[in-house]
Amino acid sequence: MKLDVIKLDAGKAGSIDLSDEVFGLEPRADILHRVVRWQRAKAQAGTHSVLGKSDVSYSTKKIYRQKGTGGARHGSRKAPTFRHGGTYKGPTPRSHAHDLPKKFRALGLKHALSAKAGAGQLVILDSLDMQEAKTKILAKAVKEMGWKRVLIIDGADVNENFARAAANIEGIDVLPSIGANVYDILKRDTLVLTKAAVEALEARLK
Repeated sequence: MKLDVIKLDAGKAGSIDLSDEVFGLEPRADILHRVVRWQRAKAQAGTHSVLGKSDVSYSTKKIYRQKGTGGARHGSRKAPTFRHGGTYKGPTPRSHAHDLPKKFRALGLKHALSAKAGAGQLVILDSLDMQEAKTKILAKAVKEMGWKRVLIIDGADVNENFARAAANIEGIDVLPSIGANVYDILKRDTLVLTKAAVEALEARLK
């Protein structure tokens, strides 16, 4: 697959051959769904908690005699049947993370990249080099290219001036190539990769 390479000022900078093994797959929704579920479950805080019967604050004294009341036999106000009693089998703090094989995660990333390429939502930039960290200059360039919700992925290190300039622009997220992931890629309308990012991703996924 061949795509044009552009500069930050939208000028042409040649073309690049993308590996069909990484960018030319037929996207499968089931694979993408499993990887996104794995990512979101891993990120879930799992801090939900309720008070059980042993946690609520009440006297442990038997509330009334066992027999002769005509009512049910109870020994504690902490029982779940009473108002303000403990919750039975309620949620407790735990990790929601589950295992997913590394090969499957890599396959999911390939399918996410292929989905963007196939939908025409993949842009290749020559580099992110900026002489100054000027938000105004970058905002103008982004507006001219029509980017609204965009994820920009660079090589091993993101250009510092670019990262500082992009930090103040709504709708732009910047990641190094090691941070590329399925959820962030699918969440944005446009995926922008630098040539360094393409090299790093192809080396990582082949």
